[in-house]
Amino acid sequence: MSYRFTVADGEEFAAWNGYLKRSPHAGPFHQREALELLADHTDTTLHPLLAYKGEQVIGVLPLFEGTKGPFTTVVSPPSGTEVYYLGTALCDVDGLKQRKLDRRARRFVEGSIEWIDSNLDPDITHIRTVDRYTDLRPFSDSGFDVTPYYTYITDLTPSEDDLLMALSSDARSNVTKTDESEYNIEVGGLDDAREIIERVRERHEEQGEPYHITREYIDRLYTDLPEGQVRPYVCDGSEGEMAGGIVTVEFGDTIYRWQGGTKADVEIPVNDLLDWHVIRDARERGLERYDFVGANTERICRYKSKFAPELVHYHGALKRSPAADLAVTARSLVAKVR
Repeated sequence: MSYRFTVADGEEFAAWNGYLKRSPHAGPFHQREALELLADHTDTTLHPLLAYKGEQVIGVLPLFEGTKGPFTTVVSPPSGTEVYYLGTALCDVDGLKQRKLDRRARRFVEGSIEWIDSNLDPDITHIRTVDRYTDLRPFSDSGFDVTPYYTYITDLTPSEDDLLMALSSDARSNVTKTDESEYNIEVGGLDDAREIIERVRERHEEQGEPYHITREYIDRLYTDLPEGQVRPYVCDGSEGEMAGGIVTVEFGDTIYRWQGGTKADVEIPVNDLLDWHVIRDARERGLERYDFVGANTERICRYKSKFAPELVHYHGALKRSPAADLAVTARSLVAKVR
């Protein structure tokens, strides 16, 4: 039976989040509310692609159509959103034998690419998949360049004592020997999320780096996603001032260390205390994974690796038209000359 591809609209898009519950590849930013936010934030056109086998939805792929200079682009996720993986999510794959799983993945990807080329005809297509979506062969076979990226994920299923003993010695010392009277950590509200984002913005400005998360973005993310998914963990110092914070986002069995990590000029090891608190809290609430959202920058990796994570791959699949490829090559040559 052939697959049928269509853009979810009306009742189909209203039912979108229900399809995600049937997929091991879906994350928080696959949700309908997040997709609408990403499209509005980046001024792109959202195409929430569905694949049907008969009357059954067997996969979803949110696509964002926009422009980059003179070129048309189709991406998932869009840049400038602090979302690093999105892409393909297959439904109802638990229990499938490998042969059927391979066939479904191949037919889904090949059909998606055919739909993109026939309906959008972009110059650049770039899809970054989540860590649990591991079969990139259909992309490679369809002419895409597949690149691995990395993140750290800590398994939260061991006991708290085992998790503590797995920390690096300095992190373990920091979380066990810091006087609890010197700080307080709790889950805050929208105002705290705004403050954390503003501090991240200031840090980027100090380093001369762009940062695109606006107040409207964090407001909508906090209010539009289901209650409790966006959790701003705040560490206050002994004087009651915010010493640091992390905005986490959670979905399914995973909590994501989405934004934060800046700290005030205080003596306590703010980030170690925050991450350990998140680990303990998420574990107590039954979550199984703590995704540190990226392990691609050496300086940051040195910190994140203290929490006994596993190095995990996610992938980008990129395809450019001859004209776009020529432009990239020309820019590269100019840069080398300079």
